[in-house]
Amino acid sequence: MALSFIKLLSSKMSRVEDLWERLVRSVLRRERTGKDAYGRPIDGIAGNIPSSLANNRDIDEILRAADEIQDEDPNVSRILCEHAYSLAQNLDPNSEGRGVLQFKTGLMSVIKQKLAKREGGVIDRSQDIARLQEFYKLYREKNDVDKLREEEIKLAESGAFSGNLGELERNRVKRKRVFATLKALGTVLAQLSQEIPDELKRVMESDAAMSEDLIAYNIIPLDAPSTTNAIVSLPEVRAAISALKYFRGLPKLPTDFSIPVTRKADMLDFLHYIFGFQKDSVSNQREHIVHLLANEQSRLRILEENEPMAREMDEILRQQIAQPANSCNSENGVSFLDQVIIPLYDVMAASMLKSGGSKHRGKTSFVEHRTFLHLYHSFHRLWIFLVMMFQGLTIIAFNGGKLNAKTLREVLSLGPTFAVMKFFESVLDVIMMYGAYSTTRRLAVARIFLRFLWFSVASVVISFLYVKALQEESKRNGNPFIFRLYVIVVGIYAGIQFFISFLMRIPACHQLTNQCDRWPIIRFVKWMRQERYYVGRGMYERTTDFIKYMLFWLVILSAKFSFAYFLQIEPLVGPTQTIVDMTGITYSWHDIVSGNNHNALTVVCLWAPVIAIYLLDIHVFYTVISAIWGFLLGARDRLGEIRSLEALHKLFEQFPGAFIDTLHISIPNRTSRQSSSEVEKNKHDAARFSPFWNEIIKNLREEDYITNHEMELLEIPKNSGTLPLVQWPLFLLASKIFLAKDIAVESRDSQEELWERISRDDYMKYAVQECFHIIRLILTNILDGEGKMWVERIYDDIHASIANRSIHIDFQLNKLSLVISRVFALMGILKGGETSDLEKGAVKAVQDLYDVIRHDFLSIDMSKNYETWNLLSKARTEGRLFTKIKWPKDAELVKRLHSLLTIKDSAANIPKNLEARRRLQFFTNSLFMEMPAARPVNEMLSFSVFTPYYSEIVLYSMNELLKKNEDGISILFYLQKIYPDEWKNFLARIGRDENAHESELADSLSDILELRFWASYRGQTLARTVRGMMYYRKALMLQTYLERLNSGDLEAAISSDDATETRGYELSPLARAQADLKFTYVVTCQIYGKQKEDKKPEAADIALLLQRNEALRVAFIHDVETLKEGEVHTEFFSKIVKGDINGKDKDNYFEEALKMRNLLEEFHRDHGIRPPTILGVREHVFTGSVSSLASFMSNQETSFVTLGQRVLANPLKVRMHYGHPDVFDRVFHITRGGMSKASRVINISEDIYAGFNSTLRQGNVTHHEYIQVGKGRDVGLNQIAVFEGKVAGGNGEQVLSRDVYRLGQLFDFFRMMSFYFTTVGYYFCTMITFIPVQLTVLTVYIFLYGKTYLALSGVGESIQIRARILDNTALTTSMSTQFLFQIGLFTAVPMILGFILEQGFLRAVVSFVTMQFQLCSVFFTFSLGTRTHYFGRTILHGGARYQATGRGFVVRHIKFSENYRLYSRSHFVKGLEVVLLLVVLLAYGYNESGAIGYILLSISSWFMAISWLFAPYLFNPSGFEWQKTVEDFRDWTNWLLYRGGIGVKGAESWEAWWDEELVYGFSWIVLAVLIVLFKVFTFSQKISVNFQLILRFIQGVSFLMALAGLAVAVILTKLTVADIFACILAFVPTGWGILSIAVAWKPVMKKLGLWKSIRSIARLYDAGMGMLIFIPIALLSWFPFVSTFQTRLMFNQAFSRGLEISLILAGNNANPGI
Repeated sequence: MALSFIKLLSSKMSRVEDLWERLVRSVLRRERTGKDAYGRPIDGIAGNIPSSLANNRDIDEILRAADEIQDEDPNVSRILCEHAYSLAQNLDPNSEGRGVLQFKTGLMSVIKQKLAKREGGVIDRSQDIARLQEFYKLYREKNDVDKLREEEIKLAESGAFSGNLGELERNRVKRKRVFATLKALGTVLAQLSQEIPDELKRVMESDAAMSEDLIAYNIIPLDAPSTTNAIVSLPEVRAAISALKYFRGLPKLPTDFSIPVTRKADMLDFLHYIFGFQKDSVSNQREHIVHLLANEQSRLRILEENEPMAREMDEILRQQIAQPANSCNSENGVSFLDQVIIPLYDVMAASMLKSGGSKHRGKTSFVEHRTFLHLYHSFHRLWIFLVMMFQGLTIIAFNGGKLNAKTLREVLSLGPTFAVMKFFESVLDVIMMYGAYSTTRRLAVARIFLRFLWFSVASVVISFLYVKALQEESKRNGNPFIFRLYVIVVGIYAGIQFFISFLMRIPACHQLTNQCDRWPIIRFVKWMRQERYYVGRGMYERTTDFIKYMLFWLVILSAKFSFAYFLQIEPLVGPTQTIVDMTGITYSWHDIVSGNNHNALTVVCLWAPVIAIYLLDIHVFYTVISAIWGFLLGARDRLGEIRSLEALHKLFEQFPGAFIDTLHISIPNRTSRQSSSEVEKNKHDAARFSPFWNEIIKNLREEDYITNHEMELLEIPKNSGTLPLVQWPLFLLASKIFLAKDIAVESRDSQEELWERISRDDYMKYAVQECFHIIRLILTNILDGEGKMWVERIYDDIHASIANRSIHIDFQLNKLSLVISRVFALMGILKGGETSDLEKGAVKAVQDLYDVIRHDFLSIDMSKNYETWNLLSKARTEGRLFTKIKWPKDAELVKRLHSLLTIKDSAANIPKNLEARRRLQFFTNSLFMEMPAARPVNEMLSFSVFTPYYSEIVLYSMNELLKKNEDGISILFYLQKIYPDEWKNFLARIGRDENAHESELADSLSDILELRFWASYRGQTLARTVRGMMYYRKALMLQTYLERLNSGDLEAAISSDDATETRGYELSPLARAQADLKFTYVVTCQIYGKQKEDKKPEAADIALLLQRNEALRVAFIHDVETLKEGEVHTEFFSKIVKGDINGKDKDNYFEEALKMRNLLEEFHRDHGIRPPTILGVREHVFTGSVSSLASFMSNQETSFVTLGQRVLANPLKVRMHYGHPDVFDRVFHITRGGMSKASRVINISEDIYAGFNSTLRQGNVTHHEYIQVGKGRDVGLNQIAVFEGKVAGGNGEQVLSRDVYRLGQLFDFFRMMSFYFTTVGYYFCTMITFIPVQLTVLTVYIFLYGKTYLALSGVGESIQIRARILDNTALTTSMSTQFLFQIGLFTAVPMILGFILEQGFLRAVVSFVTMQFQLCSVFFTFSLGTRTHYFGRTILHGGARYQATGRGFVVRHIKFSENYRLYSRSHFVKGLEVVLLLVVLLAYGYNESGAIGYILLSISSWFMAISWLFAPYLFNPSGFEWQKTVEDFRDWTNWLLYRGGIGVKGAESWEAWWDEELVYGFSWIVLAVLIVLFKVFTFSQKISVNFQLILRFIQGVSFLMALAGLAVAVILTKLTVADIFACILAFVPTGWGILSIAVAWKPVMKKLGLWKSIRSIARLYDAGMGMLIFIPIALLSWFPFVSTFQTRLMFNQAFSRGLEISLILAGNNANPGI
């Protein structure tokens, strides 16, 4: 019994111990999952090593090995854990690092459990070393390490790498895991004992080398032994390594200085020893220098003589003794990091800590004050010019257009205007410097005040002289001397200004200006006019470029001022004079301004909209002129020549030659050969073109855009055989044989006429010729003896008949179908493998072919060749003919002939996929565009690609793909319906049935992984970007492989099959090495280290990308805690990692990657006075085919990135960088301040600052459209609004920046205008695009408030009545003007011309009209409000920040409350304000034309207001579905009435949301009355519990008294219902205004106890606004057809492609309610 109890207790304890160990491991694991590089689970004791211990990699490796061998030998696992614990104890004995104590405790618990589980006896630790040695040997034998070593070496020498995670990768991971475990065992053995047998020691060193992946390197393995990596064998790499070798002049290094045995000492080793640089840093720099030298891009800089380190180096070289430098030496050894870098960092940190209190600390010369005045401050020349031109044109108009002495005197008033505006500029200089005076150089401050003093005096003097001159002129005997003096002063002043402008702004005068700098007076004048900055010098273009953009702007300005004078200013002159002269006008209210002052406010209302449009409409003219110029430039560049499959088919013959001329390296004597025929030359070109074209087609298949059948049709044969013609793709020749047969059978014409009919279709002719030659070639190869004689005889007779022009007589062409059927049957047999049965069948088929031709087809006179035919007849009769045939060797030729005779359907629509069509059309079109000649890969410029990544989606997981939203829609289901053809192609590619369900893929991990990638490649994921960028490397490998021979040897190579064979090019060591030398790709994953530590799925997905892409590098910041002097310090390390293999909205295409070396040659071409520093390329927005909104964004973006940027680069020379995939001159930018700014506020749009920096530092930004890359855009309205808000906010911050100020000041006048109207000026103008309205928001308000004033004051009615009586048509027209709203039609010109250029006229018209029917006008009007709101708010209040839009797939329904929160303040409030003004204008305005006049006058404003109010719901999926509407109302009321509190977010409660907003805000008497009423009706419920009945009674009485009072007022007084309506109209805006004031006085309102009441009133306003918007939506939701119409409206693009959007919106779940 006791024994049983002990056994039971023992088993219980054992179970408890197991559970305890599992618990400890679980705690240590911290719910982390994943696998390491060796495929081992990252859990257990190895999954939680604190960062302060992470520097010792041995701990991590030892613990992982302990987990690995736990089941094999727990005792050895215990030894490893104990050793790891001792290492941790030595590193941090006091456990002061973060997480160290928990780690040690957990590790000790595990060790104790291992000790508790031992099988009896006391542990003899003296035997641990022996156990380790024995286990090491056993582990090697068990895993057959020698065999694994052989497999590893074979894999390395084969040059193969893993393109997918198949069996090869799993075997490789297993080998790595075994070698890593052996290395950890060897490490512990070496640290525990020095007495290891020599034989075992050699084995351990060998095994450790296999686990190291040799030595870490990035691209070039300089320190690693490498016999398989071909990059070190490249001549340029060897030369670069030789350039760094240790030369005789350097002192010898000590013998104990470690140098890898794989190389000799070099100069970097010397520097490493002298200054103690970090070892890895030296290795990185060595490789970097070799890389630069090898690519001929080194920029060597000699150190300054006064540099301390340089002096130390000189002394060491003089003494010829290698010794550590004193500046880097200490008791702990030589270290550049400890002795130089860390002290500098400490000083800077202390300085920053000391000066952290000052708000404007560090600002010099410029402070970013938040005000719109920056627009004037930065671009004052533009505003001065516009104001002076308006003044001049107005003066001329008011003088009847006559240029007499009076007009001239009035025009001279421009002098005071100019002086005063310059004075205002100088005032702004003084104001804008506030906050930086103490830190700015005194000379700069002196200049500001000198300018202020100068313009103060100048403005006073000139104004005084002009006024005095006018006074003297008005006198009867006035003194004309004052006027003459004024003219002289103004003339001198204007002359000086013009002269200085001429010298400083005209490019041709810059050299003269620089020569004059030696004169102090010139330097002083130039300094006074423009401060000398370190940047911005020499910002001028060559004279020809200046003339081009000057003429461009002269055309715009001529059109603008002609329009302004004849259509804006002159028509208002007469009415203005009439209104000014009018007297006796009765005002409906008391007017203290206009009544006795010539109706001043009426004149202002008349002129204000005209002035607003005058200041802003210049952008309309810029838009039209730039669109026309961009269209002409695109046509010149041959854009859009191939815009359909028909054009692609028609021009395909020219593609090989065009490809060789543009994308292939130069081939000697290609065009000068006289011996070769044109056909032979075309065949050679096709042979070179075919491998590139076929690789493009294969990539389209791998991307699942085309089917296997389409791939076969699209591929080009090698054209390397003996056929005397070019073999074209089958999709060009499909069905041509049958068409030609029908023509021949039905023809009754002569031979010439028959051939002429066939030759009308070139590809029909080629198909007939190819079949004719292939049949002869195949029959000749498979037959011999009499059979071959028969073939020769038949073809000789055919040639003779052709020569005699008697083919239709000598042959029965109506029997061609029989001949074709017999040839088809023969080819069908021959395309199979050789077997006895098939051979018999082939003999029978040849015999049938002979019989048909002999007896049915031939009509020739056989007597001419009687002996031959008699011999053949005798052999056929005796059965000797065709008894034996040889199987054809060229199976591809047989298969091709079979296909030509099989395909009866036309392939005119191949490929069917629209994206595949677009890509092939653009690529083939670009072959005819001008581009630099391609250089061999080894001679091209090297380039790098960087992709910034933070926390976006890397790769969709299966959970993300299958997770359903509230409508039952999963991402995978959505993709299957949006891309049905690509889904079927994917299933076919992985060997599944095209109707297979995704659940069927679960039985294969590789298929699941491919499914994840398939879905991710259709979203805006990092995986898609990485795939696109890696096409660059793939293209370089292919180009290297096919052009691997020297140019002189190409002629000999073309005739061989090997020259066009691409199989295995990805495995070619030379091709991979050359590609790695020229191309580097780094993804800058900022928080990858943190993601790895937290075991986030993003880290695992990034590791997966590294495994699939061997050239991919990931850079990140890794922080590690260390102990120094008993304190924990955080150290930051910059790391770059690559895949464990031997060798966010962007996409790219393989065919476009082939053009990269052409693009890089643009750096060497002439693009102006300076070489290019940024090469811009065009983009294709790939998200435009899903919905109407996506299409609108795509078209808008496409218009900007193509036609718009085309003009910005040429002729305007102001193209910047807009976040596009531009190519930077790296050396130029990293030596001039970097590529972008660092501030996350002012530089929120960091990309464009790269363009600013480049331009300010004498850079040159170009644009090229023969190459394109893909780009994703937002596809949902809320995503688009957030993105537009981010961009508008970024532009608002740009207005405040010193970069924009300097560019605005330093550009010449015309280039400054180009810059303004294409950057911040565009947002200031805030133009509505693509709709028949041309109003800015400001103009709308000016116009409506002016009309409201005229209506409410009664002036408008009085004037129009008098105008009708006086028959003053001009006055009548001016009072009811629409201000030429319809000129907004011209803003659609860029899109229309872009469509015409790249789609054709008819398709362009259809596309544009379709967009209008899809209500694109509503969308763009709504976007106008977004840009206006965020642009203005950012300038005045800030708040611009990075917005993560997500850019995911958006088909979900957005709730009403969510839309209300997002758009309430930006759109709804402004929209309702416009509606209120329009209602007032309708109720109280006067219009002779009645309703028609009102409609014409206000339709544009109504359109804008309705768009702002209802667009979020109009473009909301299922926005008018009744059930959704009911749910939205319930959700909105819950949100509106739910009280906020601590921790409650704005999305949950109106109160919390209102507190977050608080940006907006009744005579005070009305407010007081309302507050009293609210106090009554919102009395505290807690207090009212005790007397609820009394409270309800008081509330009821108050309500009844209010109604009774209103009724009594209507009955007993003159108050009418109309008056009540007027009161409401007046009360609503007044209340809102006072509410806004109360919000601004929030502290005062709280003290007065009124805050809750004010909040209740605000809730009432929001409830009212919401109801006004919601009621129309609810009414429309009653009608089912509205929802159907909306779905069609939103997803028309998808419906046109036959997609199942209704399934997407309804979900794939059955409705349980049906």
